[in-house]
Amino acid sequence: MPVLVDGDIAVWDSLAIAEYVNEQYLDGKGWPQDVAQRAKALAVSAEMHSGFSALRNEMPMNIRGRRVVSPSEACLKDIARIDEIWSQQMAEFGAKGGWLFGEFSMADVMYAPVVLRFVTYGVSLSPAAQQYAEKVLENSAVRQWIEESKSDTEVVPEDEAGVEIDA
Repeated sequence: MPVLVDGDIAVWDSLAIAEYVNEQYLDGKGWPQDVAQRAKALAVSAEMHSGFSALRNEMPMNIRGRRVVSPSEACLKDIARIDEIWSQQMAEFGAKGGWLFGEFSMADVMYAPVVLRFVTYGVSLSPAAQQYAEKVLENSAVRQWIEESKSDTEVVPEDEAGVEIDA
């Protein structure tokens, strides 16, 4: 469960965290400025926030691991929908910055953990969706997150899925 602690303020929901950061640190520029694109960014972010339960359950977050699972039809449907979102956005914005809406936004923050899940479980993506995943993985903050995850050696067996493979 994500939690942002900023002084005396604790924010514990991913969309609430995004809005807090947007308001307090980004002068409202964390979402696309165009009204239609901002609405779509909010919609795909809300979809990430409240959806994809099969993916979340079957492919839990494990940045440092490499694992194999046999995804259910529901999980494959979640993966296909995410691929569709990323591919649609790359068709429109891939050449305009490579992020979901051209410039980095809160929508990218919402989907960065999914990119890392897809790496962990070796999920194959369409070329356009893979282009987006690679953009996320090139980000210095994401690279730092990956590096720092290596120092967390605790394993909670009940939170692991599938079979571990050599990286």
